[in-house]
Amino acid sequence: MASIDQFLQIVVRQGASDLHIGEGQPPKIRTHGDIMPIRDEAILREEAAQMLSEVCGPQNWEIFQQRGDLDFAYQMDADSRFRTNYFKQSDGYAAAFRLIPTKILSLEQLGVPVVIKEFAYLRGGLVLVTGPTGSGKTTTQAALIDFINQNFSKHVVTIEEPIEFVHDSKRSIITQREVPGDSISFAAGLKASLREDTDIVLIGEMRDLETISLALTAAETGLLVIGTLHTNNARKTVDRMIDAFSADRQAQARAMLANSLRGVVAQLLLKRSDRPGRIAVNEILIANAAVAAIIREGATQKLQDVIVSGRAQGMQFMDDAILALLEKGIVSPHEAFMKAIDKNRFKPFLSPEEEALANAAGSVPDDEKRLPGNFVKAFATRARVGTR
Repeated sequence: MASIDQFLQIVVRQGASDLHIGEGQPPKIRTHGDIMPIRDEAILREEAAQMLSEVCGPQNWEIFQQRGDLDFAYQMDADSRFRTNYFKQSDGYAAAFRLIPTKILSLEQLGVPVVIKEFAYLRGGLVLVTGPTGSGKTTTQAALIDFINQNFSKHVVTIEEPIEFVHDSKRSIITQREVPGDSISFAAGLKASLREDTDIVLIGEMRDLETISLALTAAETGLLVIGTLHTNNARKTVDRMIDAFSADRQAQARAMLANSLRGVVAQLLLKRSDRPGRIAVNEILIANAAVAAIIREGATQKLQDVIVSGRAQGMQFMDDAILALLEKGIVSPHEAFMKAIDKNRFKPFLSPEEEALANAAGSVPDDEKRLPGNFVKAFATRARVGTR
């Protein structure tokens, strides 16, 4: 047994999501969004080097020493697999281990809108699954790929860094390629997939212009491309795709995206108030003629109206989905307020104390703007003393 396993076993036993190792501080785990130490003693250089080097192997350890970062997957046992990132920081070595469920849950089990299944029937185009780090978008993608695997005879190529969920081929052929071991980059893997008799390609992260440009081209030429972006809603997703291009190429990019985009699934995780745990909430955009026209015009502020009016087609606006959870008592008013796009819509649900703090903070137009420290501190204090 590797020495790091003593801590990873605690992650599994306690139903935590992550283990954090950092020189000069105790090991810590994240459970339902909260981080807590699992021992009093800090990790020193010798212990950190021993734990980290023995599970990644000599070659990867050498790469980490040279680059200061390393991504790979670690299989502790048959039931426990971890997405792992090593990084150097001001106090020395550090690492984050994310537990990856070995069993792929269905879309129904995840509780995400079943309309997502409709994307599996597409013969080509671009589907974007988006959300901040740790929002569960990889889990949702895996469920969609597994649905395809069970119900269609396709060749699916995934390009990931690292491979997280492992898919066994069922009705489909599932080819999983890892960056940089199997392909030097996402762009290189995507380019190669065009020559591999591929029907569907999943891109683990669309992080640069070359990958985004190739994804649009592949989607226009008949592949179903499922890509990932770190954006919180459909409007920001479209803006991010276009903003990746230089000003002189953005008109062309808008035309390509208008032609190829089939849908956006944006996902956030909210802390539950009815029981321990977190719950996924989604915004769903299904591309139609109105969406294509808006993208060509560059008028993405109109997308919200299309989503709200498209409920009959399965579309869902993020704030409406959050409000539904709040009204069912599944999430607290302050959790809904913190994750909402339109903060003012959720202010009436706050307690008088919370509303006063929100008014003092002023109007927050979107979820990327941080609240003042006293506002966050007040919520943290309330959470610690159990007054939520």
